[in-house]
Amino acid sequence: MTLLSAPKTGRRSFTLSSTMDSVSEVEAAADKLAEEAGLDEDERFHVTMAVREAAVNAVLHGNEYDPSRQIAFSLENTGSALVFTIADQGKGLDPDTLPDPLAPENLLRGTGRGIFLIRSFMDEVHFRQLHPGTELTMVKRLAPAGN
Repeated sequence: MTLLSAPKTGRRSFTLSSTMDSVSEVEAAADKLAEEAGLDEDERFHVTMAVREAAVNAVLHGNEYDPSRQIAFSLENTGSALVFTIADQGKGLDPDTLPDPLAPENLLRGTGRGIFLIRSFMDEVHFRQLHPGTELTMVKRLAPAGN
């Protein structure tokens, strides 16, 4: 069963292999949930981009592209927010030790902007160490109905 054929309500959770195909599937599921929630095109793009960055980080940096490791992904529309969680099975990450992508010495680097983008596009971002692995929870609040 692909993520896109899953039921539209409630929390959905999946375990996927550490591949770019899994990243694409996670991205498509996030876009579909954002569309169903009524987000406009810009908000959908931001949510989808943030979830894609998190999935790429889990596969590439967390699991180091190791096919024996998996990523866990869940998504939920609570009615007041969209909640996305992605976890890897890697060594763990302390987000406070990441270099500032806006520092002059980092501006031309080709990497290092994922967490910055995620924090820019989502309303809440939470990291949790799993030992092994890192879990990233991203929240996008929804406007109350009628607004």
